[in-house]
Amino acid sequence: SCILYSYCTSPSPTLSVLLLGTVGLEYNSSSVSMHSSQLLFFNPLKFSGCSESKGIRYETDNLDFKVRTDGTIYTTKHVHIPSEQTMFMVTAWDHQSLDRWETVVRLLVIEKSQHKGPSHKDGKNIKNIRNPHGLRRQKRDWVIPPINVPENSRGPFPQQLVRIRSDKDSEIHIRYSITGVGADQPPMEVFNIDPVSGRMYVTRPMDREERASYHLRAHAVDMNGNKVENPIDLYIYVIDMNDNRPEFINQVYNGSVDEGSKPGTYVMTVTANDADDSTTANGMVRYRIVTQSPQSPSQNMFTINSETGDIVTVAAGLDREKVQQYTVIVQATDMEGNLNFGLSNTATAIIMVTDVNDNPPEFTASTYSGEVPENRVEVVVANLTVMDRDQPHSPNWNAVYRIISGDPSGHFTIRTDPITNEGLVTVVREVDYEMNRAFMLTVMVSNQAPLASGIQMSFQSTAGVTISVTDVNEAPYFPTNHKLIRMEEGVPTGTALMTFSAVDPDRFMQQAIRYSKLSDPANWLNINATNGQITTAAVLDRESAYIKNNVYEATFLAADNGIPPASGTGTLQIYLIDINDNAPELQPKDSQICERPNLNVINITAADADIDPNVGPFVFELPSVPSAIRKNWTITRLNGDYAQLSLRISYLEAGVYDVPVIVTDSGNPPLFNMSIIKVKVCPCDENGDCTTIGAVAAAGLGTGAIIAILICIIILLSMVLLFVVWMKRREKERHTKQLLIDPEDDVRDNILKYDEEGGGEEDQDYDLSQLQQPENMDHVMNKANGVRRVDERPIGAEPQYPIRPVIPHPGDIGDFINEGLRAADNDPTAPPYDSLLVFDYEGSGSTAGSVSSLNSSSSGDQDYDYLNDWGPRFKKLADMYGGGEDD
Repeated sequence: SCILYSYCTSPSPTLSVLLLGTVGLEYNSSSVSMHSSQLLFFNPLKFSGCSESKGIRYETDNLDFKVRTDGTIYTTKHVHIPSEQTMFMVTAWDHQSLDRWETVVRLLVIEKSQHKGPSHKDGKNIKNIRNPHGLRRQKRDWVIPPINVPENSRGPFPQQLVRIRSDKDSEIHIRYSITGVGADQPPMEVFNIDPVSGRMYVTRPMDREERASYHLRAHAVDMNGNKVENPIDLYIYVIDMNDNRPEFINQVYNGSVDEGSKPGTYVMTVTANDADDSTTANGMVRYRIVTQSPQSPSQNMFTINSETGDIVTVAAGLDREKVQQYTVIVQATDMEGNLNFGLSNTATAIIMVTDVNDNPPEFTASTYSGEVPENRVEVVVANLTVMDRDQPHSPNWNAVYRIISGDPSGHFTIRTDPITNEGLVTVVREVDYEMNRAFMLTVMVSNQAPLASGIQMSFQSTAGVTISVTDVNEAPYFPTNHKLIRMEEGVPTGTALMTFSAVDPDRFMQQAIRYSKLSDPANWLNINATNGQITTAAVLDRESAYIKNNVYEATFLAADNGIPPASGTGTLQIYLIDINDNAPELQPKDSQICERPNLNVINITAADADIDPNVGPFVFELPSVPSAIRKNWTITRLNGDYAQLSLRISYLEAGVYDVPVIVTDSGNPPLFNMSIIKVKVCPCDENGDCTTIGAVAAAGLGTGAIIAILICIIILLSMVLLFVVWMKRREKERHTKQLLIDPEDDVRDNILKYDEEGGGEEDQDYDLSQLQQPENMDHVMNKANGVRRVDERPIGAEPQYPIRPVIPHPGDIGDFINEGLRAADNDPTAPPYDSLLVFDYEGSGSTAGSVSSLNSSSSGDQDYDYLNDWGPRFKKLADMYGGGEDD
C-alpha cells in the first residue's frame, strides 16, 4: 500500500514527485525488500501544469526502477533498500516538441506493522486503487519533500520555494527558522524563511557547478522559544542547466602515425570535459572531426570515436614523402552531440606521419671514376652520390656502402659522409702501378635500417667504379736488407766481398742507379758507384772497436735519376770469422814473492784477443837464455789457462827481477809471445807477507844507499830553514826603511798585469800583443833619446843602474810629466787612451836624474836640498838621503 502526494509548479517544465507510505512485505529495523514488478504508486505522473500529455517517454537513472508510459513506477527486480529512503532521477521526453523535464523521486519507508499490503502473486494482478474522496495525508510528523531549484534562474528574487507548516499552527503561534549551509553558514543568506508564514525563499540565482545541493534543517518553536516540532531536513537540489561548453584539456594535440599504416590504426586521443552534470545530456560530450588539412590522398583519412575521442586511420595511403603532417580540427559537443541544442568547442590535432624505410637508396649515376697515385693511402679517389626520399639524417636515410667485387686484396673501403650521405672511396692499402694499372669495382648501397616489409632493393642500388692508378717514381730498394755475409778477418785490401745491388721498382721507366756509402764507421769498404760491387779498403780486424758480436755493419745508398730522384738504403752486415792473429799476453805484469821458496807462489795466466779455438789452452815456459832464469825460477802448469811461477833455489836476494815467460796459444798455427813479469823478491814474515823493510829492500837499495838518502833529506831541510830565516830578516829590514811615498798612494805593487790591456768595447780590435812588445822595432830604434815607456822592448843592453847626472837639475816636475804625455800622444805604438801609462826617469838624458840613480849612488855628500822645493814627499826623500843613508 502506498500514499501518494504530488505537486507541480506550473508553468515550470519541472516535474516534482513525493512518494510517501509503506512498501514491501518484508521489513526489519534496517532494510526493506521489494519484490520484482511491485508498484510504488498508481496514478500517472503529471507535468506541465498537471495536465495530461501524450507521447511522453520516461527514463530513470536507477536500473532497479522503471516508468511505464502511463507514469507508473515499478521495480525491475527484487530490490533491497538498506536505509529508510532512496532517491533516483526520472526524465520525461516529449517526442513532438523535443522538450525535456526531470524530477527527483524520493522513496520513504515508514513502519506500519498492522498494515498489510495487497496480496499479489505478480505484477499482473496489481490493480489501480482509486480513492473516491481523493488523496489524504496520514497523520505523522511534518515532512518536506526535496526541493528542486533550477540553476541560473532569472527570478524575480526572492523566489518562493516551499511553505513549511506544522499541524499545531492552528493552536498556537509558531515561529519558523532554518539553519545550515546557505542559511546561517557560509555562503550566508542564500535561503531565508518567513518566520510567521513558513514560506522559504531563494535570494539569488544558483550555480550547480559551484554547489549541487544544500542540506538545511527547519525548526518550529513557540513564542517562548520552546520546540514545537522536531527539526526536519530540507534537501535542496540545484537542477543542472546546459550552461557550460565542453573544454578540451589542450588546445593543440600532437600525435603521430607511421606512413603506410593500415586503416584502423590508433593515432591519438583527444579529451574534453564538461562542467555540467555528466549523468545528464548536459554533460555528455560527443566528438567529431570538422576538417582535415591537407585532404590528400583522401579527405577522410581519419575518424574519431564520438564517445572516447580516439582518433584512428580510416583510409590507406599515408605517405610521408607526399604529406608529412595533417592538421585535424576536432569538435566536442554536449547534449550527446546534438548540434541544435548542445554547446560546442574545438581543438586542433596535429598528426605527424612518421617515416619508415619504404624507399631504398639509389645511385644518381650508374658508373663513377677516380684516379689514385701508387703507394698512397688514406686518399679519397671517388665520391658516390645517392638519392633517398626517406627522412634525412635518420637510420632510414643513412647510407651504408659495400664493395661487392673488384677488390680482392682490400685496397679500398667506402666511408659515408654523415652530412651529405655520399660514399667516399678511400685507399687503405697501397696500390702498385706495376701490379695493377686500374681497378673495376662494383659497389652497393643500403640503409642503416632494414627496408620495410614488402619493399625490395632497387636496381639502381648498385653501381660501377673505375679507378686508374698513376705511376710515380719509386725509390730503389735492396732485395735483401739487412744483407749478412761471412768473411775471415785479415783479408787483404782490395778484396771483393760481394755485389750489393738494388732493384728499381719502376719497370716501365728507364732509369740508372748510382751507389754510394752512407755509413762506414771504420772506413774499411768501397762500393762501385755503377754496379754496387763492394771491396775492402783496409784490413778487416775482428778485434776492432767497431765490431759488435763479431759483426761489422755498413749502410749504402742507391739513388735513381728520376724526376724527382728517389733513393733507398741497404745495410750490409759482415760476420768476421776469427783467425789466430793475436799472440797471448801474460798476466799479471808484476807481482811479489818471498825470498825463500815454498812460502808462496805467483799464479799467472794469459789474455788473448782472439776467440776459441785460437786461445787456450796456453803453454807457459821459461826461456833457456839466459841460463839464470831457469836456474832461479820454475813454472808449474795448473791447467790449460793457469800456471804457477815459483823460486827454484833456496834463497834469492831481495830485489826486483825481470822474469821472461813464453806463452803459446792453441791456434793454427799457434802464436807465442815472450812477456816480462816484474817480480819483487822480499823478506816475508811468518804469514808469508813482505815486511816494510823488506819492501824497501826489494826495491833494490842497500843499507849505504838508504843512509845517503836520509843525509840528503836532512841537508835539504836545513837549507829550507835557513832560507826562511833569511826571508824573515829581509822582510824586517824592508819594514824599517822609510818609503819614498805614502804606502796608501803607492800603486806600483797594486798594478796587475793582464794578458790583454785596453779600453772598452771600442778598443777590442787592437792587437794587444803588439801593444805589449811590438815585433817591429824600427820606430823604437829611430826614437830620440828622452822619456821612454817601460812596456817597450829594450833595444840593447842598458846598465842595471842608470848613471846619475853629475849636476842634478832642479826642474819642474810638471814639465817633466807634460813632456812624457806629449811623447805618449805622439807615439803610434802607445796603448789605448784608457790604459795605464807608466813614467820613470830613464837614461842619461834626464836633467833631474832618477830615483834609481839616487839609490845606486854610494856617495853620502850629495846635495839633495833642491828636493825640498818639490813638496812634502820629496822633502822626506831629501832628508833621508841628506842624512847620509846610501841604501
